[in-house]
Amino acid sequence: MALPKKIPLLTIVLIGYNSKFYLPYCLKALETQTFKSKEIIFIDNASSDNSATYVHENFKQIRIEANTENIGYAGAANQGIRMTNSKYVMILNPDLVMPPDYLEKIIKKLEQDSKIGGITGKVLKYDFIQKTPSNIFDTTGLYCFRNRRIIDRGQGIEDKGQYDKEEEVFGVSGAVPVYRREALEDIKLPLSSNSDHSQKRFEYLDEDFFMYKEDIDLSWRLRLCGWKCYYYPKAVCYHGRGTGVLKRFTHLEVYKGRRHLSRFQKYYAYKNQRLMQVKNELWSNLGRDFFWIFGKEILIFFYILIREPYLLKALFHFLKQLPSALRKRKLIMQKCSVHATEMAHWLSGSNLS
Repeated sequence: MALPKKIPLLTIVLIGYNSKFYLPYCLKALETQTFKSKEIIFIDNASSDNSATYVHENFKQIRIEANTENIGYAGAANQGIRMTNSKYVMILNPDLVMPPDYLEKIIKKLEQDSKIGGITGKVLKYDFIQKTPSNIFDTTGLYCFRNRRIIDRGQGIEDKGQYDKEEEVFGVSGAVPVYRREALEDIKLPLSSNSDHSQKRFEYLDEDFFMYKEDIDLSWRLRLCGWKCYYYPKAVCYHGRGTGVLKRFTHLEVYKGRRHLSRFQKYYAYKNQRLMQVKNELWSNLGRDFFWIFGKEILIFFYILIREPYLLKALFHFLKQLPSALRKRKLIMQKCSVHATEMAHWLSGSNLS
């Protein structure tokens, strides 16, 4: 009689969409990890570059789910989470390169602190053309301004040791996060588009977002439920980031950076930012920061009218999804376990260094 298969400590959900170019780098780095209690699931979102065939032919130990349609980053991530029972789950972009000890360091830290719901290491830029890592920050965790503009800490600046302190952060980027399953189960929501009423299904990342800012929304919900989001710089990895590593600390830097973004990216980023705020904002914090938030919204609205009027469609899409966001908000607020003053700390930012 065969013994039951041991559940690995970590599941890596690698999500790809026409990402064949990056897969050799990412998957070979995963093969050399010193941390062994893991499984890898490759979810392909209907790519046209034969990504799934490449993985099947070259990495036999990896489980492959080839979707017949693109269900978005959030949908694919949820698909992978539902397929597994491991204690920890990593949602991984294919343009990530990890040194051999990365996962071992991350899991060790998670095992030391049971209140960490999501964690990231120090993520630096990787140049896939030159095939070389750099000392330019990609992310050291997420940072939120009072107007609710959220950026990756340190992005685009040189690593000079200013982010060498391990600490809690507002949230963790979706490039290479590892989540505690207990935390994911704590913040999950009923799937609003569930057509199978005989079996209630849940979402962890918000599938109304499709892609972009779903990682921020997830971090915000973790915070509301009392989970820590953590930055651990002793674990270092490298990210290609298709949109480029951009400085976005000032309004001028944000404006200049927009030319590097596609209309698709701007559309979903605009819509999802508003959905996220509707779902997660506490009333007292909204009142405290109202003029910062309102000022930003007015500035963005008039900018769209003048420079990017095509984004008005994203506003109408937001209004269409608003009832769903309000239903989710009600459930999120029922689970909220932190005081508004604690959330205010994370929503007004800390030292950017």
